[in-house]
Amino acid sequence: MIQRKAALDHVRRTMKTFPVTALFGPRQCGKTTLARSIVAANSNGYFDLEDPVSQRRLSEPMTALRPLRGLVVIDEIQRQPNLFPVLRVLADRRPLPARFLVLGSASPELLRQGSESLAGRIGLIEMSGFSIAEVGVERQQRLWWRGGFPQPFLARSEAESRAWQESFIRTFLERDIRQFGVDVAPPALRRLWMMLAHYHGQNWNASEISRSLGESHTTVKRHLDLLTGAFVVRQLQPWFANISKREVKSPKVFLRDSGLLHTLLGIPSFRMLEGHPKLGRSWEGFVIEEAIRIVGERNAFFWGTQSGAELDLLVVRNGKRYGIEVKYADAPGTSKSMRIAQQDLKLDKLLIVYPGDQRYALDEGITVIPVSQLAKELA
Repeated sequence: MIQRKAALDHVRRTMKTFPVTALFGPRQCGKTTLARSIVAANSNGYFDLEDPVSQRRLSEPMTALRPLRGLVVIDEIQRQPNLFPVLRVLADRRPLPARFLVLGSASPELLRQGSESLAGRIGLIEMSGFSIAEVGVERQQRLWWRGGFPQPFLARSEAESRAWQESFIRTFLERDIRQFGVDVAPPALRRLWMMLAHYHGQNWNASEISRSLGESHTTVKRHLDLLTGAFVVRQLQPWFANISKREVKSPKVFLRDSGLLHTLLGIPSFRMLEGHPKLGRSWEGFVIEEAIRIVGERNAFFWGTQSGAELDLLVVRNGKRYGIEVKYADAPGTSKSMRIAQQDLKLDKLLIVYPGDQRYALDEGITVIPVSQLAKELA
């Protein structure tokens, strides 16, 4: 059992501030386990909307929720988004007899009704799988290879880990996606998901992908947004620097969990990953997810120009600009592209993240660091 103290502390702080706290993240990432460490699963104030008993108890939500006191947990809220207006009414009571912790496997953008109904009353927390800080730097390679979902990471064998990932993909496509109120044929969504694995770390090109899939570009973009809202795909947005250069304006697309990426690419072992053409892109996505855990999605961008200069990640934090270049190399050096980014973006610091364990300076304002030191550098 890996303790997730930082996530637990974040939830508890947010619950003190807001009458409703929403913990969002992909299915099976550990939200329920965390909630049950706060409120016992057999508590009168715990509702799991995948449980028929809880569904019946909430058939008349106002009647069921109004008398409760203390902390009330509602798991899998995306199954009954009509509960959000009820929670708004209950959150406005004074004095406040109960606070609510809701867990969901869809982003507030996908469940727009919730974010609009509870504006000013809800604290939003995004949770994902394990991080390096949680599992320890000595298990960094295992985390990269297997991904951060607790069950495949902790599995006793590689075969058990891969079987879980394949089952997750199948269940997500055949069952989970319908909870979001959309009717997409699983084969069509699977084709897109697999294609995105091959486009991992590249700029989104709707026309090219739609031609390959035989779908309209609007349909493909809608499906991409659906996968993004379900926390399995990330669209990393571009930064516009307002300089006299033509900048890239389409997002980069990544699969958020490296284990699912390797499964969709059909890579059978870490040894095979080391010789795979997507090795560098896989490492880039892994590092970017670690960085975004630290700074938040709204503070992270990539930057590129039509002439080829680019920066893997630009972080805006505490009024400073940090550039992050991700290199899978034993001893990475500087490049012309880095220096252009350093000058054009007026970076306060440029970090090159590599898989080694030593930190060293390359040049003024440019430092090579292990991924485990990102949190310290971006503090």
